[in-house]
Amino acid sequence: MAIHRTKMLIIGSGPAGLSAAIYGARAMMEPIVVQGLQPGGQLTITTDVENYPGFKDVVQGPWLMQEMQAQAEHVGTRMLWDTIMDIDIAGGPPYRAIGDSGDEYIGDTLVIATGAQAKWLGVPGEQELGGKGVSACATCDGFFYRGKKVVVIGGGNTAVEEALYLTNHSDDVTLIHRRDELRAEKILQERLFKSDKISTIWNKAVIRFEGDPAAGGLTHIVMQDTQTGEESTLDADGAFVAIGHAPATELFKGKLPMDDNGYLIVAPGTPMTELPGVFACGDVMDHTYRQAVTAAGTGCMAALDAERFVATLEFAKMESAEAAE
Repeated sequence: MAIHRTKMLIIGSGPAGLSAAIYGARAMMEPIVVQGLQPGGQLTITTDVENYPGFKDVVQGPWLMQEMQAQAEHVGTRMLWDTIMDIDIAGGPPYRAIGDSGDEYIGDTLVIATGAQAKWLGVPGEQELGGKGVSACATCDGFFYRGKKVVVIGGGNTAVEEALYLTNHSDDVTLIHRRDELRAEKILQERLFKSDKISTIWNKAVIRFEGDPAAGGLTHIVMQDTQTGEESTLDADGAFVAIGHAPATELFKGKLPMDDNGYLIVAPGTPMTELPGVFACGDVMDHTYRQAVTAAGTGCMAALDAERFVATLEFAKMESAEAAE
């Protein structure tokens, strides 16, 4: 078992964690990034990325994350392949974490960038056609379906917001919900029902996505009536699964405040949690925007605040040493 010490310990290696690492390394914080189960985060399973600033042409998600990691390492970040299994933040700083390898990680500050995962239906064809007609983010991928027939699956705020957003690109949007009424806020429902670009299919559960991943992608979806069991099909060029996200915060339950959906609570406009020196950034604390660029921005904020916190610690140590002389 090894012990790794740093001024800034970062858990998670998506855009938020790597941006924090880049800024932290440039501030001589010698950050350590523990990469976790999905190094690179959600972008590693995203194909075309067209909305990240700085690239006039479409780039691939895995490539973008490789470049971010290379930049972080170039300026002095240590990337470690491990998964944090337990963490002790009650008595810090410093804060301690234990990896699946048995190694211990000790940081004067802790940056939580564990991200979130879109919830999927888990039906046939969903994984095979992911990025080829099936998506979980209209803001990310809606642009690719300009003038095409698209469907949104779900009945909450996320689904209605996705459907409304897609009307910017398509005049043929269908919302499919397994019940006979929506769970979304009334104001969102009103906007949905007023749109002449959106139609609604009630009491239908999507049970299969069909198409050819190698040639054109998604062609249609198969639905089952939740009341009669009857199956039917619907042609579609794009399908957006909008049944919510699950933040990766299991590790921090009972240790940090969370909202009702499990997202870490931070001070408004900051990445600061209630514990001094513990910061949360990216999708683990952001249930509204959930974009790579906003995750990177909050990662930058976390690093800058961590740097200031460490400077305060070091100044306090100097004052204590002077007083003892």
